[in-house]
Amino acid sequence: MNGSLKQLLRSPLFLVVAAVLLWFSVTFLIYPNLTLLGTVFMPEGQLSFDAIRRLMSSQRAMESLRNSFLLAVILSVTVNAVGIFIVLATRYFDIKGARVLWLGYASTLIYGGIVLVAGYKFLYGDSGFITRLLLNVFPGMSASWFTGMFAVVFVMTFACTGNHLLFFGNALAKVDFQTIEAARMMGASSWKVLRSIVLPTLMPMVYAITILTFLGGLSALAAPQVLGGEDFQTVTPMILTFANAPSSRDLAATLAMILGLSTIVLLAVMNRLEKGGTYFSVSKVPVFLQKQKIENPVANVVVHAVAYALFAVYALPPVLIVIFSFTDAASIQSATLDPGSFTLNNYLRVFTDYSALWPFLVSIGYSAVATTVVVFGLLFVARLVQKFRNPATAAIEYILHIPWILPSTMVALGLIVTFDHSEWLVGNIVLTGTLAILAIAYVIGKIPFTLRMLKAAFAAVPDQLEEAAAILGAGSFTTFRRILLPIVAPTAAAVAALNFNHLLDDYDTAVFLAHPLYQPLGIVIKNATSNDTLTDTTALTFVYTVILMAITGVTMWLVYGRGAGSGVSRRRRPSPKATKALLSASPEAAREPRELAAAGAANTLEK
Repeated sequence: MNGSLKQLLRSPLFLVVAAVLLWFSVTFLIYPNLTLLGTVFMPEGQLSFDAIRRLMSSQRAMESLRNSFLLAVILSVTVNAVGIFIVLATRYFDIKGARVLWLGYASTLIYGGIVLVAGYKFLYGDSGFITRLLLNVFPGMSASWFTGMFAVVFVMTFACTGNHLLFFGNALAKVDFQTIEAARMMGASSWKVLRSIVLPTLMPMVYAITILTFLGGLSALAAPQVLGGEDFQTVTPMILTFANAPSSRDLAATLAMILGLSTIVLLAVMNRLEKGGTYFSVSKVPVFLQKQKIENPVANVVVHAVAYALFAVYALPPVLIVIFSFTDAASIQSATLDPGSFTLNNYLRVFTDYSALWPFLVSIGYSAVATTVVVFGLLFVARLVQKFRNPATAAIEYILHIPWILPSTMVALGLIVTFDHSEWLVGNIVLTGTLAILAIAYVIGKIPFTLRMLKAAFAAVPDQLEEAAAILGAGSFTTFRRILLPIVAPTAAAVAALNFNHLLDDYDTAVFLAHPLYQPLGIVIKNATSNDTLTDTTALTFVYTVILMAITGVTMWLVYGRGAGSGVSRRRRPSPKATKALLSASPEAAREPRELAAAGAANTLEK
C-alpha cells in the first residue's frame, strides 16, 4: 500500500484533486464558520459579548428560542407516538388493508418540506377545501382555525414519520419471532409482549429517530413560517428576519450558533443514553417476524379505526392536490369540485408558458449543477478516504462531515457574512447576492451524504480486483477508471438522482441565498401560500407539487422499489449488513429519509 501511495503522490491528477479539496474545505467549510464566530464575539476585532446581551434583551428572539425548544420536545412525543403506531399497524399487527394503509402513510416520502406544508395550508387554511367543509357544518367556527402552534405541530407530526416507516420498520422486521412465541406460551398477553419484548429491542432506533425529530423541530423553518402566524414563531424564521438586515446579522449569527451548539450537545447526550441501555436477542437462530392478531375485539376495532383515520389524514392532501391541479381558478378559490371545471390548462401553461416554467428551470439548473459537482468531485475523494487510512484522510473526512453537524441555517448565514465583501480566497469576488452562492450551499449540504454512500460503495469492491489489475501492469488511475468506476457507477448514479430530486423543492437554504431574479421552485411555492396569492398562482403550485411528487415517486421506484417485488431476486434487495451500515451513519443524514433509504438499496444493486 505504501508503494501505491507513493505512486499516487506522483500523479498530477491526485495533486490537482488534493489542491482543490484543500481550497474548498478551507474556503467554504472552515473559514465561514470562523467568520461567523468572529461576527458574534469579535465584531470590531476585540472580544465582545454585546450580541449575546442584545439577544437576551430581545423579547421576540427569546420567545422564538422557547418556542423552538417547546416544538422540538412536543414533536419528540407526537412523532414517535404516531410513527410507532403506523409501523405497528402495517408491520406488526394483522390489520386489514395494511398494504393500502402503508401507501397512504408513505405519501410523505414522495413530498415533503415546503411542498407538504403548502399542501396542508391549501387544504386547511382560511379558504381551504377542508375548512370550507367544516364551515358548512359549523358556521360559527373561525376560518383561521388552522394556525399557530397547533397547526405547526399537526403538520410536522405527520411530515416527520417517514423515518419510522423506513428505519423503525426495518428494525421491527428483524425482531426474533421465536422470542415472541416463547413469551406467549408462558402466558404473556399481546400488550405484555409488545411492551416488554418487542419495543425494548427497538430502543436504539427510537433514540436515533428521536434525535432527528428533536433537531428537525429545533431548526424548523417552513411550517412555522407558513402556519405559525404572529403568535408562534421559532428560531429559524427569526434568523431569516435578522439576516435580511445588515445591522442585525450578529443576532442572526448568535441564534444560528445556539442551534449548532444545541445540535452537538443533543447528539452527545442521546449517544450516551443509548450506550447505557441493554439491547439483545435471546435466540441464536432468529425466525422472521409474523403479524400478530389482536385478540381483544374492542381493541381490534379501535386500532383499525385509528389506523384508517390516520390514513385519511396522510392521503387526503396529496389526493386533493392532484384533483385540484386539474380544476380552474374559480373552483380553487371556492374550494368546490365541479365536473365541468376540470381542465388541462394548468399543465399546458406550466409546460408552454415560459414565465410559469421558469422556476422549474431554475431549480433544475441548480440541482443539476450541484449534483454533478458533488458526485464527480467526491468520487476521487471517497476512494482516497476509503483506501488510505491515516491522520490526514481522517481529518479530511471529519471536515467534510461539518454540514452534518451544523444546521443548514448556520451554513447559509456563514456564507452570507463571509462573502458579502471581496475575499482573496475566491479571487476578491463578492459572492453574496450572486447565482453561485446558492449552488455552493447546495454542494456543501450534499457532501456528507454523498461521501458516506460513495465510500461504502468503494468498500464493497473486492481487493482482488485491484491486485489483479496491478499484476497486469495497470496504474492507479487506469485501475480506477477501468475497474473501480464501473462497479460503483450504479451507486453514484442513484446518489446523483436522489440529490437532484431532493434539491428540486429546497426552501430552507434557497430562502437565504437565492438571487432575486432566479427564484427556485421552493420559494415560489412558499410565496403562493400567502393569503393574497392569485388563484392562478395557486393552480400552478398544485401542478408543481404533482410534478415533484411524480419525479420523487419514479426516483424512489428506480433506485429502491424495483427489488421489493416478489418476482425480483432477493439479491437485489438491501442486505441486512448494508442496512445496518446505513443506519449507523450520522443521525444528521437521516434528516433526508428518502435519500438514505434509496441509497442504501443502491449500494447493493451492483452485487
